[in-house]
Amino acid sequence: MISDGIELRPAALTDADALAAAYRRNREHLRPWEPRRPESFFTAEGQAERLGALCADRDAGRAVAWVLADGEQVIGTFNLTNVVLGPFRSASLGYWVDVSYVGRGLATAAVRRVCEAARDETGLHRVEAATMLANTGSQRVLAKCGFEEIGVAGRYLHIDGAWRDHRVFQRVLYEGEGVG
Repeated sequence: MISDGIELRPAALTDADALAAAYRRNREHLRPWEPRRPESFFTAEGQAERLGALCADRDAGRAVAWVLADGEQVIGTFNLTNVVLGPFRSASLGYWVDVSYVGRGLATAAVRRVCEAARDETGLHRVEAATMLANTGSQRVLAKCGFEEIGVAGRYLHIDGAWRDHRVFQRVLYEGEGVG
């Protein structure tokens, strides 16, 4: 449990309906922070396709995906993507929380749990996250979770119809000589 009945659990194909409903509820809330999405993205079928790809990436060791759930209702997602092992042992973190649940510390608790899983279950050394310059809420979450800013990447991601600058953060999960 993350907090009072709210859990962070692995994403599954059976989450497609609830995830589609969550994206529809949060469409305007997420619009400034995400790529433009086709209408099919907001359907159960679109989410089933997306979840299938995430599960295939998980099985191949390229990603790990979780949903934040309040009972049967999905209220956010947390993903480690671009997982690279070998000497790099790193991944990219992306997440969002339902507009009705923002400000309750859920993102902070979930990011901490994801970093623990990245270190203890996936064997990563480092997690990277990037936020748009104006996304101070997410920047505060990352700072609370031990991430350090490593710079600004110009025109880093295509978000809401344009290439946007991002602050890039990292958290080193192992101090010293690294993974055992």
